Amino acid sequence: MSFETLGLQEALLRAVTDSGYTTATEVQSQGIPPALEGKDLMVSASTGSGKTAAFVLPALQRILLARADNTKRREKGVVYGPRILVLAPTRELAMQVDKAATVYGRHVQGLRVTTVVGGVPYGAQLKALRGPLDILIATPGRLMDHMQSGKAILENVEMLVLDEADRMLDMGFIDDIRHIVDNLPQDHQTVMFSATFGGHVGRLAQDLLRDPLRIDVASQTDTHENIEQRLHWADNKHHKDALLDHILTGKEMEQAVVFTSTQRDADWLADRLADMGHAVASLHGGMPQGRRTRVLQGLRNKQLKVLVATDVAARGIDVPSISHVINYGLPMKAEDYVHRIGRTGRAGRNGLAVTLAERMDSGMIRRIQQFTTQNIPVATIVGLEPKSPEPRMFAPRPDAKFGGGGKSFGHRPAGGPGKSFGNKPFGKPAFPRGGEGFAPRDRASFDRQPFDRDAAQNNRFSPDRPNDRHNSVFVPNGQPVQRAGAFDRAPVDRNANGFAPRKPAGAPVGKGGFSKPQRPRPGGFSR
Repeated sequence: MSFETLGLQEALLRAVTDSGYTTATEVQSQGIPPALEGKDLMVSASTGSGKTAAFVLPALQRILLARADNTKRREKGVVYGPRILVLAPTRELAMQVDKAATVYGRHVQGLRVTTVVGGVPYGAQLKALRGPLDILIATPGRLMDHMQSGKAILENVEMLVLDEADRMLDMGFIDDIRHIVDNLPQDHQTVMFSATFGGHVGRLAQDLLRDPLRIDVASQTDTHENIEQRLHWADNKHHKDALLDHILTGKEMEQAVVFTSTQRDADWLADRLADMGHAVASLHGGMPQGRRTRVLQGLRNKQLKVLVATDVAARGIDVPSISHVINYGLPMKAEDYVHRIGRTGRAGRNGLAVTLAERMDSGMIRRIQQFTTQNIPVATIVGLEPKSPEPRMFAPRPDAKFGGGGKSFGHRPAGGPGKSFGNKPFGKPAFPRGGEGFAPRDRASFDRQPFDRDAAQNNRFSPDRPNDRHNSVFVPNGQPVQRAGAFDRAPVDRNANGFAPRKPAGAPVGKGGFSKPQRPRPGGFSR
């Protein structure tokens, strides 16, 4: 669908054409017309789908209409606050929205856009809040600071946009969001973008939105046709480092974003790659905003070839020349995998998403494949093949449902043991019936009995209670069963101070209660 059919004014159509766009994406064609009508929206869209323009263009049109309406004209010298308020989870995403508003509003005369985020001095933000303002883009924490000081005026907000609402709630901003909304006019329009509207995000949407229109144009089950995904199994950390070095030195690698799990890992890995000669920098939430801005600018100018980042800091990175995304450290949530690989394959280009995993990461790999309902193809590099066997993985069911409507956790292989969630277990029973160290159990032993907390506290040191707690196993019916010799320990001869005797001098280390000293990690780094 072309932008001319969406009902946008001429100034906005010219800005879109100047940006090189002629056809609207699916989220834009479905979201812009109802947003122009003032309806509340609940929109699910993947990264790189054009969702920023889907709310920026309606917001700009609302500003143009307000300026044309004489009853909504503003007097000079009076602080009215913004007409449009956009809340974003991270500084990088807020900057991306600011850039989009500036690009699409280039033909809107006198447009005033400001960004209020953490890590930036208050002076420039306070000056912008006192002056004429059309669009305010903010992170919830810093906006709350300005509201408490009375500098942020929100009583004239006509449109509220919650971008990546699920991420903001994951970061603990739910109370801040509710407080901000309580200070907005009752008749404002609300547009919420989120990867999913289940759980606490759905409850927040139910509280904040009025008769919203649900738009779901993309989900985590997208095939990412222009992004090739690979999974490399590593035997250990040294093997993983060797795989990473091989990928980063490939001829097809233009620019790469390497994801780590923690800020400390990001700094450590960036230093390691810099020592190897890579043009690299780290990016995470613990850095001041000035440095983060310089790092992103260096990435866009191709002064940097490798960016080592965490999940939070990478939100909002939109650099078309990123050819590789490498998961050096796996994400904490399966949803973040989708956001990670969305950093590549943008603007119609092809991208490569590589995941480096050890055997202990097999659980998260399984959850990612279940969440996306896709298998990540396993690949190897000649000369760097893993020596350990590949962990056994279960393929996701083709009819699995995610993002609301239930979950399916993989199919049961024919003739083999498996698990069924919510039903009786297949194959081997979960609890052995009898045997050494186990008491025979019946159904009645699993019935939940009321727990008398006071009685339990009084009996804590009762003489009737068995003193040998280590030799007793308590089953659900409360009857202790003696386990002969299971935890028998030799008595320790202690001195008058209550301490066990010190080991004689010259005895070998690691015997008789002494722990071995930690060996230094390669390169001088300790865990």
